Amino acid sequence: MKTRYDSAYHAPVLVEEILALFAGASRALDCTLGGGGHAAAMLDAGMDVTGIDRDPAAIAEASRRLQPAIADGRFHAVRGNYADADDLLPPDVRFDAILLDLGVSSHQLDDERRGFSFREGAPLGGAMEWGGEQATTDGVAQWHSAAHFLNEASVEELQSAFFDYADEPKAARLAAEVERRRERRPFAISDDFVGAIRAVLGPRSGPSDFARLFQGVRIAVNDELGGLERALPALRDRLTTQGVLAVIAYHSGEDRLVKLAFREWASSCICPPKQPVCTCRGRALGTLLTRKPITAGEHELAHNVRARSAHLRAFRRED
Repeated sequence: MKTRYDSAYHAPVLVEEILALFAGASRALDCTLGGGGHAAAMLDAGMDVTGIDRDPAAIAEASRRLQPAIADGRFHAVRGNYADADDLLPPDVRFDAILLDLGVSSHQLDDERRGFSFREGAPLGGAMEWGGEQATTDGVAQWHSAAHFLNEASVEELQSAFFDYADEPKAARLAAEVERRRERRPFAISDDFVGAIRAVLGPRSGPSDFARLFQGVRIAVNDELGGLERALPALRDRLTTQGVLAVIAYHSGEDRLVKLAFREWASSCICPPKQPVCTCRGRALGTLLTRKPITAGEHELAHNVRARSAHLRAFRRED
């Protein structure tokens, strides 16, 4: 059974749990706007919402869906990368609630032209930007597609993506296989990478392996962990006192970054354990609201299987 915030573009995850964390908020920032599902829920809960997304297709879809709120002055969208939020937003604006949903939208997965899929014959795209623009981070050009990454990255960069972002124990062998194959013929479609994966992981490898390794390449192409690491402290500092930052992660590396950051901010001392005198700030910045990540319940999983890997963590600023 679908929820009223689902759309053909995307089904947002953990909506009720997010609204519970954001109870009482009046101004919210949705850093990963997507199709506007979470933003619609926050608007219905009485919040004014600013939405950020680097994908112009997502901006167009959310703006169409939320047109009444735009007309009322309660919603506006900003195109850009949430890692650059400080540059995208006025310097004096603060929010009671900030949401980061680090997943890929259903539309991006289902639209084969986007290249997020390992479906047979799909192009090796995978860039969050859409329309031929090359992603940049801090003004430095990044990989603009999965094909670009697989064909041009060094063996060390390939191995890092497969091991660090896809938890692949045979990362070194797979990186060598990709290098061997691209010398013969450039990688262009999903079948090329699936063939390399099967050659290394064996005939029993299947969709779960392909999904994991395609995700690892996508994370590398979009510098997703680097962007998250830069964004977290900047977004924390955009919170009002008692404001809440909530992050939904789908990958162990993302979740680990969020967990460690929130734990550090909630600690009154971050000096090394054996240091005799405290030389850090000596005070906690806020409270960890989720000792363990919140995950989707059986009812949600019954209608949205893509919520199964979602892990929600939240931090409340108190200084």
